[in-house]
Amino acid sequence: MTRSPSAAACRGLFITGTDTGVGKTYVASLIAQALRAAGHRVGVYKPVASGCRQERGAVVSDDAVALWEAAGRPGALDDVCPQRFLAPLAPHLAARAEGKIIDAARLRQGIDVWRGRSEIVLIEGAGGLMSPIGDEYVADLAYDFGYPLLIITANRLGAINHTLQTLIAAASFREGLEVAGIVINHPDRLASDGSLRTNREEIATRAVAPVLTEVGWQQPALGDQVNWHALAAGTERR
Repeated sequence: MTRSPSAAACRGLFITGTDTGVGKTYVASLIAQALRAAGHRVGVYKPVASGCRQERGAVVSDDAVALWEAAGRPGALDDVCPQRFLAPLAPHLAARAEGKIIDAARLRQGIDVWRGRSEIVLIEGAGGLMSPIGDEYVADLAYDFGYPLLIITANRLGAINHTLQTLIAAASFREGLEVAGIVINHPDRLASDGSLRTNREEIATRAVAPVLTEVGWQQPALGDQVNWHALAAGTERR
């Protein structure tokens, strides 16, 4: 696909999780806010979403709305997530429940509107790297977009294993996926297991990618000073 020089120069991060429900959208929104505060034009893109809701005849992705709001409402909300389905299932199964199929070309082409208008685009995948989207996986999209991964892991029991497994998947998928770093998130309000105190240190010790920051429950802004724009400097694949 031929792109304009400005679109080709757009930086990006592909935000994935170690599982569903780890807080990808929440963390991505905080990053979008931080980039805006630093003066960057931010695009946000979620190629497909399931588990959406109906409102006044429209199918609404709350994740897409949150990302769009955090980025300052750039462009059109419909461009944030062009393919939206109601059932809380894997996206291709949610589409099938409505008698539809996922448009694989549209998954990839939908990002072009953001590349053409943004300095940096934050892409949020559905679930984890190996979550299926029909005959392919979220990792296929990450590979084709060519931007570094940002892995969001939930600070709960099992975080070490889930994080390392995701890193192994990234390293072994095709020729490998570049990982910019790991963000540890607290998605559970009343979590109290002992691993919460040790997960960050253990992951930092064992992971090949750096732990960039840790996000507390409903933390309103990122605490650590991370240059997200520089991390997103990976070259997209041609």
